[in-house]
Amino acid sequence: MIKFSLYLFLLLIVSSCGLDNKNIKKENDNFQIIFEKSKPIKKELNSDLIINLSKIIKGEPFLENKTNNIGNINFETNFKKISVFKFPAIKEFNFNQPELLFTNDKSIVFFDGKGSVFKINKDFKEIWRINHYTKKEKKLNPIIYAAQSENKIILADNLSNLFLVNLLNGDLINSKENKAGFNSNIKISKNKFLIIDFENTIRCFSTIDGKELWNFQTENPFIKSKKKLSLIVKGELVFFVNNIGDLTALNINNGSLFWQTPTQSNIIYQDAFSLEISDLIFSNDSIYLSNNKNEIYSIDARTGIVNWKQTVNSSFTPTVIENFVITVSEEGYLFVIDSSNGNIIRITNMLKNIKNKKNEIKPTGFILAKNKIYLSLNNGKLIKADINTAIEEEVFKVSNSKILRPNVFEDKMYILKNNAILKIE
Repeated sequence: MIKFSLYLFLLLIVSSCGLDNKNIKKENDNFQIIFEKSKPIKKELNSDLIINLSKIIKGEPFLENKTNNIGNINFETNFKKISVFKFPAIKEFNFNQPELLFTNDKSIVFFDGKGSVFKINKDFKEIWRINHYTKKEKKLNPIIYAAQSENKIILADNLSNLFLVNLLNGDLINSKENKAGFNSNIKISKNKFLIIDFENTIRCFSTIDGKELWNFQTENPFIKSKKKLSLIVKGELVFFVNNIGDLTALNINNGSLFWQTPTQSNIIYQDAFSLEISDLIFSNDSIYLSNNKNEIYSIDARTGIVNWKQTVNSSFTPTVIENFVITVSEEGYLFVIDSSNGNIIRITNMLKNIKNKKNEIKPTGFILAKNKIYLSLNNGKLIKADINTAIEEEVFKVSNSKILRPNVFEDKMYILKNNAILKIE
């Protein structure tokens, strides 16, 4: 009798659930989506509008740049001469964003697919080459991040290793192992260097002996994007973004929290592996960042309050020049935005003259130099256009495979591919 009563009770519950589901299904037919994700912009706006830029950045913006804002570089080229320095291919090149390190002694430090770190001069003559990895580690294809601190080179990799080496000869000064692999650029501040690891922890180390001075952990989802994270230093503050989009400001001396601002909802935990965030840049007392979820932000650096948010689908590093934020979307559209209020001033299709029927050709990064924009593509081509008028001037084929964002150093353009450094004069 008891079993029969229990069975009857369960049957009634299941039946009522079924009725509720039917009612819900009927009601859903009348539902309207209020908060729908915006779609990437794929049309031009004010394409004939002329933008007047006059400020040219002097110096070397790719050398020890703590704010990541490159600006309008004092550089131009006619692409008449291209030199190549080859190295063993980096297998994970398409999924990472390795960066060249330009040093104060006018040299370049980088790594190859076998884990060797090398230093070359501006004529591509090798000065030294080192490799501190075991056979097992070499097979894991380490991705290495580098920074210069006086006469030392700091090396950190995605395998959790830290190395301090001599800038002049590459001799090992010190090494240590972290709890997790590293996944960000490195910033130097006096006798400290800062880097983020795969556990979304920013760590501050001494440049003298590599000792950890402090760390600050943020939310750490189980599945993460491989996209390199970014940090910047301004005064006594360090700003960094983790792989779920939380922007954090800390005191650089002790790691105490100044403010923290999320840019994504909790839903991002479900697809954090697909979130790609641009490098942070600092300008006009604001932090700028964008992502491949169709968002670009301006955030007040003093308070963490969002100044504005606009619709741009881009994981490329933006540039702030005068009163303009300039960026390129994943779809190849050039955006010019008013930095004060976020209003879009002009949108221009940078790929309209490129044959791209299957949409396989994608931008990989850009720089501005003397009012020209140089846009690199994953098919090895480089588009040159006038930023003021948005008129395309030339398309250069510099490689047969994917190239990354151009760099400029010592009045030369340097471009990375998976097995070579290209120098353009």
